Amino acid sequence: MTDETMTLKMPDGTMSDPFTMADMERMAAGSKAGLKQTDADKAVYDKAYSILEIPIRDYVQRIERLEAKKREIAETQKDIYLEAKVRGYDTKAIREIVKIRKRDPQDYAEFEAVVEMYKSALGM
Repeated sequence: MTDETMTLKMPDGTMSDPFTMADMERMAAGSKAGLKQTDADKAVYDKAYSILEIPIRDYVQRIERLEAKKREIAETQKDIYLEAKVRGYDTKAIREIVKIRKRDPQDYAEFEAVVEMYKSALGM
């Protein structure tokens, strides 16, 4: 194992304190074995934890913000479908049209041709 010193770039652009794989292994071995950590082990553990804490928190917070936006969008879509229903439109048909418009026109044309062929074969 090499004792090459590494650092990590933090989300705010700063660099972490230098550490080695040996530092990380010592910290992991101490915590796995349930041994009492020395001050040096604790320092390595604290350094590793602080290095990991910020990016993980950032990822989680970004995902949570996206989840909130998805809920807002879903509520807005629900309101639009309800408005269309109140005005007398068939919301199942609208949902189907939205699905069709998402698809590539060429792919959809091929799909429709196959459906028509199957319907013809069944006498429909």
